[in-house]
Amino acid sequence: MKTLFLTAVMATGVMALAACTHTETDKAAEAPAAPHTDITPTAAADIPEAVRTVVEATRPGMVIAEAELKEREGRRYYDVEGTLDGAEIELDLLETPQGWQVVEIQRDIAWSAVPVTVAGAAQGARAGFTPVRVIESTQAEDGAVIYELFADGQPATPALEVRVKDGKTDVLKEVWPH
Repeated sequence: MKTLFLTAVMATGVMALAACTHTETDKAAEAPAAPHTDITPTAAADIPEAVRTVVEATRPGMVIAEAELKEREGRRYYDVEGTLDGAEIELDLLETPQGWQVVEIQRDIAWSAVPVTVAGAAQGARAGFTPVRVIESTQAEDGAVIYELFADGQPATPALEVRVKDGKTDVLKEVWPH
Protein backbone atom coordinates (compact mmCIF):
# COMPACT_ATOMS: atom_id res chain seq x y z
CA MET A 1 0.00 0.00 0.00
CA LYS A 2 2.86 2.36 0.89
CA THR A 3 4.48 1.70 -2.49
CA LEU A 4 1.25 2.42 -4.30
CA PHE A 5 0.82 5.67 -2.34
CA LEU A 6 4.42 6.80 -3.04
CA THR A 7 4.04 5.92 -6.71
CA ALA A 8 0.86 8.01 -6.92
CA VAL A 9 2.54 10.96 -5.15
CA MET A 10 5.58 10.78 -7.44
CA ALA A 11 3.41 10.49 -10.54
CA THR A 12 1.37 13.49 -9.47
CA GLY A 13 4.54 15.51 -8.87
CA VAL A 14 5.99 14.53 -12.22
CA MET A 15 2.74 15.44 -14.01
CA ALA A 16 2.60 18.79 -12.24
CA LEU A 17 6.21 19.51 -13.16
CA ALA A 18 5.56 18.48 -16.76
CA ALA A 19 2.52 20.75 -16.88
CA CYS A 20 4.56 23.70 -15.64
CA THR A 21 7.35 23.05 -18.11
CA HIS A 22 4.90 22.61 -20.97
CA THR A 23 3.16 25.88 -20.12
CA GLU A 24 6.43 27.83 -20.06
CA THR A 25 7.49 26.31 -23.38
CA ASP A 26 4.14 27.21 -24.94
CA LYS A 27 4.43 30.82 -23.72
CA ALA A 28 7.88 31.19 -25.24
CA ALA A 29 6.72 29.67 -28.52
CA GLU A 30 3.64 31.87 -28.92
CA ALA A 31 3.93 34.47 -31.65
CA PRO A 32 2.69 37.96 -30.84
CA ALA A 33 -0.74 38.62 -32.35
CA ALA A 34 -0.75 41.11 -35.21
CA PRO A 35 -3.51 43.73 -35.32
CA HIS A 36 -6.14 43.53 -38.08
CA THR A 37 -4.97 45.28 -41.25
CA ASP A 38 -6.99 46.28 -44.33
CA ILE A 39 -4.80 45.96 -47.43
CA THR A 40 -5.36 47.59 -50.83
CA PRO A 41 -2.92 46.53 -53.57
CA THR A 42 -1.67 49.49 -55.61
CA ALA A 43 -0.02 49.35 -59.02
CA ALA A 44 3.19 51.34 -59.38
CA ALA A 45 1.46 53.79 -61.72
CA ASP A 46 -1.25 54.47 -59.11
CA ILE A 47 1.01 55.36 -56.18
CA PRO A 48 0.30 58.94 -55.04
CA GLU A 49 2.90 61.48 -56.15
CA ALA A 50 3.54 62.53 -52.53
CA VAL A 51 4.53 58.95 -51.69
CA ARG A 52 6.74 58.69 -54.81
CA THR A 53 8.54 61.90 -53.88
CA VAL A 54 9.43 60.62 -50.39
CA VAL A 55 10.58 57.24 -51.77
CA GLU A 56 12.85 58.93 -54.33
CA ALA A 57 14.30 61.28 -51.71
CA THR A 58 14.97 58.39 -49.31
CA ARG A 59 16.40 55.89 -51.83
CA PRO A 60 17.35 57.71 -55.04
CA GLY A 61 17.26 55.36 -58.00
CA MET A 62 14.85 52.88 -56.45
CA VAL A 63 12.74 51.23 -59.15
CA ILE A 64 9.20 50.88 -57.78
CA ALA A 65 7.43 47.63 -58.67
CA GLU A 66 4.23 47.85 -56.61
CA ALA A 67 2.76 49.00 -53.33
CA GLU A 68 0.06 48.26 -50.79
CA LEU A 69 -2.00 50.75 -48.84
CA LYS A 70 -2.39 49.32 -45.34
CA GLU A 71 -4.80 50.64 -42.73
CA ARG A 72 -4.66 49.45 -39.12
CA GLU A 73 -5.40 50.89 -35.71
CA GLY A 74 -6.23 54.30 -37.19
CA ARG A 75 -2.95 54.56 -39.12
CA ARG A 76 -2.40 54.54 -42.91
CA TYR A 77 0.77 53.14 -44.47
CA TYR A 78 2.11 52.62 -47.95
CA ASP A 79 4.43 49.64 -48.29
CA VAL A 80 6.39 50.40 -51.46
CA GLU A 81 8.33 47.50 -52.98
CA GLY A 82 11.01 47.62 -55.62
CA THR A 83 14.70 47.24 -56.31
CA LEU A 84 17.75 49.34 -55.70
CA ASP A 85 20.96 48.40 -57.49
CA GLY A 86 19.36 45.03 -58.30
CA ALA A 87 18.50 44.16 -54.68
CA GLU A 88 14.91 43.93 -53.44
CA ILE A 89 13.91 46.61 -50.94
CA GLU A 90 10.71 47.85 -49.31
CA LEU A 91 10.01 51.23 -47.78
CA ASP A 92 7.13 51.58 -45.33
CA LEU A 93 5.68 55.07 -45.18
CA LEU A 94 3.28 56.38 -42.53
CA GLU A 95 0.79 59.14 -43.25
CA THR A 96 1.26 61.92 -40.68
CA PRO A 97 -0.20 65.43 -40.38
CA GLN A 98 3.08 66.65 -41.93
CA GLY A 99 2.81 64.25 -44.89
CA TRP A 100 4.15 60.80 -45.73
CA GLN A 101 7.24 59.74 -43.74
CA VAL A 102 9.42 56.65 -44.10
CA VAL A 103 9.23 54.63 -40.89
CA GLU A 104 11.00 51.43 -41.99
CA ILE A 105 13.37 50.25 -44.68
CA GLN A 106 13.17 46.50 -45.13
CA ARG A 107 14.99 43.75 -46.95
CA ASP A 108 15.06 39.98 -46.78
CA ILE A 109 18.30 38.43 -45.52
CA ALA A 110 19.51 34.89 -44.90
CA TRP A 111 19.28 33.47 -41.36
CA SER A 112 23.05 32.98 -41.54
CA ALA A 113 23.47 36.74 -42.07
CA VAL A 114 21.79 37.90 -38.83
CA PRO A 115 24.07 39.13 -36.05
CA VAL A 116 25.17 36.48 -33.55
CA THR A 117 23.37 38.33 -30.75
CA VAL A 118 20.07 38.13 -32.67
CA ALA A 119 20.44 34.41 -33.35
CA GLY A 120 21.31 33.85 -29.69
CA ALA A 121 18.30 35.82 -28.46
CA ALA A 122 16.01 33.90 -30.82
CA GLN A 123 17.40 30.56 -29.65
CA GLY A 124 17.01 31.66 -26.03
CA ALA A 125 13.35 32.47 -26.65
CA ARG A 126 12.58 29.40 -28.80
CA ALA A 127 15.20 26.67 -28.57
CA GLY A 128 15.68 24.89 -31.88
CA PHE A 129 13.77 27.50 -33.89
CA THR A 130 15.15 28.17 -37.36
CA PRO A 131 13.21 30.77 -39.34
CA VAL A 132 12.32 30.13 -42.97
CA ARG A 133 12.38 33.86 -43.70
CA VAL A 134 14.11 36.84 -42.06
CA ILE A 135 13.22 40.47 -42.72
CA GLU A 136 15.72 43.07 -41.55
CA SER A 137 13.77 46.24 -40.81
CA THR A 138 15.73 49.43 -40.12
CA GLN A 139 13.68 52.01 -38.22
CA ALA A 140 14.00 55.47 -39.75
CA GLU A 141 13.24 57.28 -36.48
CA ASP A 142 15.99 55.89 -34.27
CA GLY A 143 18.12 53.50 -36.35
CA ALA A 144 17.02 50.43 -34.41
CA VAL A 145 16.85 47.22 -36.43
CA ILE A 146 13.97 44.79 -36.01
CA TYR A 147 14.56 41.24 -37.23
CA GLU A 148 11.25 39.63 -38.15
CA LEU A 149 11.61 35.85 -37.98
CA PHE A 150 9.01 33.75 -39.78
CA ALA A 151 8.16 30.11 -39.08
CA ASP A 152 7.35 27.51 -41.72
CA GLY A 153 3.63 27.62 -42.55
CA GLN A 154 3.20 31.03 -40.90
CA PRO A 155 3.96 33.56 -43.67
CA ALA A 156 1.75 36.46 -42.53
CA THR A 157 3.01 37.15 -39.02
CA PRO A 158 6.52 36.82 -37.60
CA ALA A 159 6.88 34.01 -35.08
CA LEU A 160 9.44 36.12 -33.25
CA GLU A 161 10.77 39.68 -33.47
CA VAL A 162 14.19 40.70 -32.15
CA ARG A 163 15.21 44.36 -31.76
CA VAL A 164 18.77 45.68 -31.80
CA LYS A 165 19.37 49.25 -30.65
CA ASP A 166 22.47 50.89 -29.23
CA GLY A 167 24.20 47.52 -28.88
CA LYS A 168 21.33 45.99 -26.89
CA THR A 169 19.39 42.98 -28.26
CA ASP A 170 15.87 42.21 -27.04
CA VAL A 171 13.18 39.72 -28.01
CA LEU A 172 9.97 41.72 -28.40
CA LYS A 173 6.94 40.66 -26.40
CA GLU A 174 4.51 42.68 -28.55
CA VAL A 175 4.22 43.15 -32.30
CA TRP A 176 6.26 46.14 -33.48
CA PRO A 177 3.78 48.92 -34.38
CA HIS A 178 4.99 49.52 -37.95
